[in-house]
Amino acid sequence: MPFSSPHAPYPPDAPLSEGYAFSVLVVEDQASVRAALVAELRRAGVSDILEADAGDAALHLFKARRPDLVLLDIRLPGQDGYWVAQQMRESEAGDWTPIIFLSGLDHELDVWRGIEVGGDDYLVKPVSPIVLMAKLRAMRRLLDMRRRLVAMSAELHLANQRLNEMVEVDALTGLVNRRGFDRILHNEILAARRDGTPLTLMLCDLDHFKLFNDASGHVQGDACLKEVGRLLREVCVRPRDVASRYGGEEFALILPNTPRSGAMTFARALGQLLKVRAIAHAGSPLGDTLTLSGGITTCVPDDSTNAESMIMRADQALYAAKAQGRNRFFSFEMQMDTLEQLRH
Repeated sequence: MPFSSPHAPYPPDAPLSEGYAFSVLVVEDQASVRAALVAELRRAGVSDILEADAGDAALHLFKARRPDLVLLDIRLPGQDGYWVAQQMRESEAGDWTPIIFLSGLDHELDVWRGIEVGGDDYLVKPVSPIVLMAKLRAMRRLLDMRRRLVAMSAELHLANQRLNEMVEVDALTGLVNRRGFDRILHNEILAARRDGTPLTLMLCDLDHFKLFNDASGHVQGDACLKEVGRLLREVCVRPRDVASRYGGEEFALILPNTPRSGAMTFARALGQLLKVRAIAHAGSPLGDTLTLSGGITTCVPDDSTNAESMIMRADQALYAAKAQGRNRFFSFEMQMDTLEQLRH
């Protein structure tokens, strides 16, 4: 009469449920014992069964196929099952596959040693079909829970990543906002310090933008800011170049691995591109189109360099550009403006 219990949802010899393929690697050097195990596994509904009679073959199959469960004999020719389990654990790199040891010995020391090298459970040969089925169900439940946790963790990580991207984007222009700018500048200073490469920071301010809003209205002002955002994205062609909206009509550009001469070349190109774009600015005392002023600082960061010091130098350079008539870029380190270059 089949084993049954009024409290059990299924008899112990019932096949495993078919949620997904469940693979088992059987490592046993005795062909008859291995065949008996395989037969029991097939009766339990396991269709994907891998077989090995020695440690090296088991490791090869484990790395190539990544089974869901390993039934591993302790006594193997050559390296024993303890060594095989340890090698399997070292090859997983953070992953986890249940390992159940098989042995004809029933000593506490064997159990302890098996757990120490990375095993999860222990079965004494000859293996009882009912006990084997119970172990299979238990290990499968653990795998199901782990898969759900991994999936939930991945979803949570993706959601956090998207949330961080959302909170670091300026809603109007689509550029990086001040929060994102602060984080990126800090990271780029660390990277430039580590690599010994120059880092350029550029602060830009739209000239007389209050007069633009007064003359054209805030709706047109927002449209103008969006257009400038598009222009800045166009000039930031390298993967690590970052354009951000620093606040109001002020923008900031982070240009890694950009020396002083390259920074001035970049500034001239930006000024010329804005000139060609010819965004109407009827209220500007500098002409009929929108212009901007910029302050530049470039350095190879050392231990004293931080975001605050770079922003301060770029801000001082921006103040100098404005003091000298606007519509120009001024380099803090080179004490040079680009007015002549912008005229050509």
